[in-house]
Amino acid sequence: MNKQRTITLLCLLFSTILFAQSNHLDWVTKTGARSFPSTGRIFSANDYGAIADGKTLSSPFIQKAIDACAAKGGGLVTLQPGTYVSGALFLKNNVHLRIDKSVLILGSQNFDDYPEIDTRIAGIEMKWPAALINIINAKNAAVTGEGTVNARGKFCWDKYWAMRKDYDTKGLRWIVDYDAKRVRTLLVQNASGIQIKGLTFKNAGFWTVQLLYSHHLTVDGIIIKNNEDGNGPSTDGIDIDSSSWVLVQNCDIDCNDDNFCLKAGRDWDGLRVNRPTEYVVIRKCLARKGGGLVTLGSETSGGIRHVLATDLVATHTDNGLRIKSATTRGGTIEDIYFRNVTMDSVKFVFNYTLNWNPSYSYSELPKGYSYETLPAHWKSMLEKVIPVERGIPHAKDIYVSNVTATNVQNVFSVVGLEQSQLTNFNYSNSKISADAYGPVEYTKGWKFNNVALDIKKIKPSVKPQPKEVEERLKQ
Repeated sequence: MNKQRTITLLCLLFSTILFAQSNHLDWVTKTGARSFPSTGRIFSANDYGAIADGKTLSSPFIQKAIDACAAKGGGLVTLQPGTYVSGALFLKNNVHLRIDKSVLILGSQNFDDYPEIDTRIAGIEMKWPAALINIINAKNAAVTGEGTVNARGKFCWDKYWAMRKDYDTKGLRWIVDYDAKRVRTLLVQNASGIQIKGLTFKNAGFWTVQLLYSHHLTVDGIIIKNNEDGNGPSTDGIDIDSSSWVLVQNCDIDCNDDNFCLKAGRDWDGLRVNRPTEYVVIRKCLARKGGGLVTLGSETSGGIRHVLATDLVATHTDNGLRIKSATTRGGTIEDIYFRNVTMDSVKFVFNYTLNWNPSYSYSELPKGYSYETLPAHWKSMLEKVIPVERGIPHAKDIYVSNVTATNVQNVFSVVGLEQSQLTNFNYSNSKISADAYGPVEYTKGWKFNNVALDIKKIKPSVKPQPKEVEERLKQ
């Protein structure tokens, strides 16, 4: 590297650090994994019996290679070119599983190949099937490569929709997602120093990548295509769940629910656990179809804070910045930076609600059921938050800047609570072209600086705009 290039790079790094510090973001450079497994030892899964015929269940043999690698202190696990069928795999300390470009992993479509484990799903701790790839209670591990992991999740989608028909008629919408027990694609749980890089994930049965109860993680350059086999329900892209010091970058997500989502527990159980999601950077990513470019919630009980989402693109995504919670969730969303974002053909640029999806969010046991015989996770969902004020969520100190949005249906869909107004939301240096403003209710201390709104159709809100917003929109 020549001297001039070195000086240029040092100046760029120095200016980035100064910029972060000046914006109370000095923590940004500390996110992400700080280690990577050694590749000194190589273990071929084919030497342990894995067969690339697209039919034989190879997960027992791939697991043998992983276990052998871990027993030797770590190293690299590889697969020869071909197509492998796999159930749940469990990485261990210092193991690097590399799935090369010539390798295709097909998820087993037999639920028996995903043993139930203790985990957390949608904010509730419970027994649930293991993911296709699991990194649990591990340090310094990685899954990388240019290969593809196709979970073939339609068998989970079909199960869910069949259950919905039955559960909805019984007044059990609030529990069906938990009883369906669909398979995630990749789970990181109680782990640290984990890197996930380069892979393409397809057709998740449920969430694609869940980062749970973990810290110092990097997700870099993954592609998620969950709509190839149809529109699978709840096929989130990346869920950062009660985890910290997380770096997500260079990712491309097409899914059928939230694209990049931050979570921290639900209702009584989430308040009991009380673990925040904090110190998270999401940068240089693309959201295609999905529920939200960046979504905070709806599981907010432990709090979501210290988040930088920057240099992002959304196209044909339902929402840009999305905040959702409910009056039994509790927790505070705060210190969120959403900047340098381009959107095209989204429904809502900003969609915030603290009373989201009542039929799903609020649990009530219909007549005819005996509480004593209910499953443990039903009881967790039915446990009341006392006092009720503890269940009121809060959102404050949100900083939005340099947002450009075109072909938008609505700028806002904003509904806070009378007892918990959306406080100190700051918008600057942005330009948005939309059909309508959309409703804005229960806000406090909102500020606008150099925000240009081109509204094509002036539609009245459900309620009058708060004075501070109405005055700005008239300018």
